[in-house]
Amino acid sequence: MDYIQTDAIINYGNSGGPLVNLDGEVIGINTLKVTAGISFAIPSDKIKKFLTESHDRQAKGKAVTKKKYIGIRMMSLTPSKARELKDRHKDFPDVVSGAYVIEVIPETPAEAGGLKDNDVIISINGQSISSASDVSDIIKRDSTLHMVVRRGNEDVMLTVVPEEIDP
Repeated sequence: MDYIQTDAIINYGNSGGPLVNLDGEVIGINTLKVTAGISFAIPSDKIKKFLTESHDRQAKGKAVTKKKYIGIRMMSLTPSKARELKDRHKDFPDVVSGAYVIEVIPETPAEAGGLKDNDVIISINGQSISSASDVSDIIKRDSTLHMVVRRGNEDVMLTVVPEEIDP
């Protein structure tokens, strides 16, 4: 998923509020904080699409399809974001693309598989990862994830088995 990067202050407990532009229009929902001064919001068009699809499913009486879940909060790593993170954290891995793991949620498949906060997912099942969307697509498609993550300056191989949850 694509995020809007913002310098709005987001602290634990106050995420979920609107991100507004200078015209007072809601452009996203504040979602996660990476470090002081680097936060992200889900764009409002993505929220609208999700709500419309959910409403349409319920209105048509369609069964809710289960979602696959591994239990991480992540963001796409671009060269500019990698530079920002490297400037703030000297031990940040030497990578310029991938999916940056912001948080591994406790008691999830990701934690059981050995993923850790600040890992960068660079490959899953032999496919190079250039964005968080790549990871999401593979989670939907594959039942077992053989991952290569960059942790510090070494590559670590992990296996994560997604679980199905109700959306």
